[in-house]
Amino acid sequence: VQLQASGGGLVQAGGSLTLSCVAFGSIFRVNSMRWYRQATGRQRELVAVVTIGGSTDYADSAKGRFTISRDNAKKSVYLQMDSLKPEDTAVYYCNADIMVSQNCEYEYWGQGTLVTVSS
Repeated sequence: VQLQASGGGLVQAGGSLTLSCVAFGSIFRVNSMRWYRQATGRQRELVAVVTIGGSTDYADSAKGRFTISRDNAKKSVYLQMDSLKPEDTAVYYCNADIMVSQNCEYEYWGQGTLVTVSS
């Protein structure tokens, strides 16, 4: 099982970017999916989470600007980021709780995608 993230890049402050992450492999079910980020010299922090039922939650820094969504059929999670600020510059990681069988769940991480917001 792997998570593959994409969509990072360079954007000007105030701009938008959408990150995507797809899970593939031998998967029974994908439960909660999350986006984390880690800026240089800082700890990794949770940005947003979406449950299998579609409930969402956000870090205070993301509320009102970022939108997390998922497509269960595609085993994918997305992060729409609007009104980007230089302080949003970080490597963004997708994360998911994935059941590989009916009774076995593991946490997986994607490889990270760099978002750079210029001022």
